[in-house]
Amino acid sequence: MSFRSCGLLLAAGSAQRFGSQKLMHPTDDGTPIAVAALRNLRPAVDRVIAVVRPAEGALARALRDDGADILFFAEAHKGMGNTLAYGVAHTDEDEALIIALADMPGIAPETIHDVVKALRSGSLLARPCYNGQPGHPVGFAPRFRPALMELSGDSGAKAILDSNLNSLNSINTHDSGVLWDVDRPDDLIRQRP
Repeated sequence: MSFRSCGLLLAAGSAQRFGSQKLMHPTDDGTPIAVAALRNLRPAVDRVIAVVRPAEGALARALRDDGADILFFAEAHKGMGNTLAYGVAHTDEDEALIIALADMPGIAPETIHDVVKALRSGSLLARPCYNGQPGHPVGFAPRFRPALMELSGDSGAKAILDSNLNSLNSINTHDSGVLWDVDRPDDLIRQRP
């Protein structure tokens, strides 16, 4: 299948468990967490849109400087579902969507390429799995755009995945980064599962 792909980087969380501006916190090499996630996503997709809170000017600048288009979402406090729906509403109708989280800086670009490749090969939904555990990012064929735009609250797209398991391509990977998200400072010390 021939279509464009859009990476939607969700960077509008509150980071309450981290205790400070998590997404600008440096990884081991000094790269901010969200910028590291963007750098892994960007080579695998045609473009990236990052959704951030209006008050996060430094984060928005860092992501813009590294190649993302920026969407400010003032109602991010309503939950990931609302944030995701807002971001999807600003994509093109014929784009496949690769939903990525800005607090997951360890996913290899090749893994993201595999998700995009699965969609281009006809899969309607695709996600990587490490040791049988589903990970991120998750890819959605363009037909799921209307359902994604109806999301609200904190549930994200899990309900869409759960109701379409027969259309889901689970891609086995050796990339443990698909499970590694940074919620607390200790998660940076542990560095991946």
